[in-house]
Amino acid sequence: MAAHGRKKRNGPMKRERALGVHSLDRFGYEVPNLAVAEAFHRAFGLDVGEEGGALAIRTTHGPHRWGTIMEGPRKRLHHLSFGLFEEDLPGFARRLQRLGVARIDPPKGLESNGIWLRDHDGTAIEVKVADKVSPAAKKYPRAAHAEPGYGASPKRSLSGRTHPQRLSHVLLFTASVDKAIEFYTRVLGLRVSDRSASDIVFLHAPHGSDHHVIAFLRSGGPGFHHSSWAVNSVHEIGIGAERMAEQGHAAGWGVGRHVLGSNYFYYVRDPWGSYCEYSYDIDFIPADVDWRSGDYGPEDSFYVWGPKPPADFGTNFELA
Repeated sequence: MAAHGRKKRNGPMKRERALGVHSLDRFGYEVPNLAVAEAFHRAFGLDVGEEGGALAIRTTHGPHRWGTIMEGPRKRLHHLSFGLFEEDLPGFARRLQRLGVARIDPPKGLESNGIWLRDHDGTAIEVKVADKVSPAAKKYPRAAHAEPGYGASPKRSLSGRTHPQRLSHVLLFTASVDKAIEFYTRVLGLRVSDRSASDIVFLHAPHGSDHHVIAFLRSGGPGFHHSSWAVNSVHEIGIGAERMAEQGHAAGWGVGRHVLGSNYFYYVRDPWGSYCEYSYDIDFIPADVDWRSGDYGPEDSFYVWGPKPPADFGTNFELA
């Protein structure tokens, strides 16, 4: 049984009569120094390797490539790639034609057989036939406990490192949250989970996914705020934060718990002012559930508990 006596349910793998992407397959951004990026992401617990002149970001738990980091003059969001079921490709192509969405050539160095277009902010978007990498089911937490007379905590000397399981979501800056909602729901078929006025919105995939696979925060223009990586426990969040601080990456925010999505978190600041987040126990929306989205005030849209966030946590440094 699930927590609070609720019956476990995860629903079907595909929502009927829903034309939309099923996963955020990959993200890509540019940084001025690939060696610095490689060292940071390795310290975070990811598997990083050079491929085709760029860095390929994977986890140690599987071969899927979650991110691509390219060299450029400054930190800059470059592209996003989404996965689609093969049987939905013809309908998606017809939707683009009906909506008058222009196709573009793949960005240089990213040749693929996917469909490329630009979103409301001009960011390159790929939609391709791909395996579903968003979770198929809720992973229920296992609380650490010990029988009476025994200690539950591991020894500090044996606590090891944190290695994320998978990418959960990304949060992007945008010039208009309302235009982001319009594009990503009408064109890509994502659905609004929750929002706070026109300041922030969280979107999920219709075929079963975390509470959000992508979110948008209002700013003066587009940018990359953070990537979020699923781990197995609050303990792993704490160990990850500790190990990053030991390696010179003490700047961040957490540990805390979000309201929208419910996940526990710790954000580690990267060398360019954006973040990598350790995330645990985010809400899951099955394919056959109509999530009741809400519009929440600032107090109920950020975090339930935790330390005060850094003053520049919501700053888009890519606008400098």
